[in-house]
Amino acid sequence: MEVRRTVPVALDVDSDAAALLEDTVDTFLWCAQYVTNHAFRGEYVTTSKTQLDEETYDDVREQTNGFNAGLVQAARNKAAEAAKSVVARWKHGKKASKPRFTSPHVVYDHRTATFHDTYVSLATTDGRIEADYILPDEDGDTPHAEYLFSDNYETTGAELHYQDGNWVLHVHCKQEVESDTPEQATIENGTVLGVDLGVNNLAVTSTGTFWTGDEFDHWRREYEKRRGDLQRCGTRWAHQNIQSVGRKEKGRFKQTLHRISNELVAEARQNGCMVIAFENLTDIRERTGASWGHRWAFKRLHDYTEYKAAEHGITVEQVDPKNTSRRCSHCGFTHPDNRDSEAFQCLKCDYQNHADYNAAKNIGLRYLRRNQTGGDGGAPLGVRLNSGMVNVNGGYSPASSEARTGVHAESHDFSRG
Repeated sequence: MEVRRTVPVALDVDSDAAALLEDTVDTFLWCAQYVTNHAFRGEYVTTSKTQLDEETYDDVREQTNGFNAGLVQAARNKAAEAAKSVVARWKHGKKASKPRFTSPHVVYDHRTATFHDTYVSLATTDGRIEADYILPDEDGDTPHAEYLFSDNYETTGAELHYQDGNWVLHVHCKQEVESDTPEQATIENGTVLGVDLGVNNLAVTSTGTFWTGDEFDHWRREYEKRRGDLQRCGTRWAHQNIQSVGRKEKGRFKQTLHRISNELVAEARQNGCMVIAFENLTDIRERTGASWGHRWAFKRLHDYTEYKAAEHGITVEQVDPKNTSRRCSHCGFTHPDNRDSEAFQCLKCDYQNHADYNAAKNIGLRYLRRNQTGGDGGAPLGVRLNSGMVNVNGGYSPASSEARTGVHAESHDFSRG
């Protein structure tokens, strides 16, 4: 199993090197946009990297006075991936327009960047520059020590970003690790933690743990108010501060989502779960009435959980969310009137519980049904609940005396789990 990490490293760049990097950023973005414009010029959008390379490489190199070949190919890859993303949205009936590359960055690989112990060598529009790493004062438990300078991780590439007047290199590292159990055992004999995502409750697990959206919504409204006040000023100072508010908002939300993802992984480990099942994030904004900010948060939470779970041999999967909020996790009866806001009451068997908790159980059960291969006398296969475990056929077994049956401090305790 492959574990990936990205470590941000600030660079010490002098004025001459900074000028070269700025020119490199501009040229890289121009290349990516040129290839993108070419991809969208015909009746059909071209997404093949090979075809785009054949049709644009020579022109791009000529018009950029021989820009570094590796960076030209990285820009082409960036354009092809963006084109694929647009086509994928179209296939799902979603609106999407031709991408525009404006964020100042450059994509590097081992051909265009060389990583040393204390500095990095980067290709530019005019040869290479060397920039020293600016590292935190503390030793030991930092991402730099744990990943970037670890013999266990391989450096695969990086993205150079220009942020607030600083040059920051986001270094990509990877490591091959063995799962705690074989992959087949994870699918056939594992225990699943179901996770439902929503607006009022950002995440709810099948074990009965709730992470409310109150704090997220509070700070989202607070930052929106700050931006509105600054926009009414209309000054250059206000415009600069609007950007600063956006960065602070994103940083706060990232910190919150990292905490929740850590607790989700801990929840899975404490309950012996080998799979964490999320609902598929496609169209989640339309399904839940979530804002763009919520949709961003859901995607980040999934991604953070995925890479953190991988370190412990736990896989993260997505399942079709259709009717998970309307289906009774107790008897399987599905009807729109089963759910009324956050309350769930089955019209058939009268099962009652919090609607998000019921949905989290259904998400776990759907993963089991999708991967069920029949009993083989192995370890129990089921969805972990806050009071035991339910299997794909509806059979229930109570938690052992050693099992954790409590819920998160922010959660509701439901006795009918």
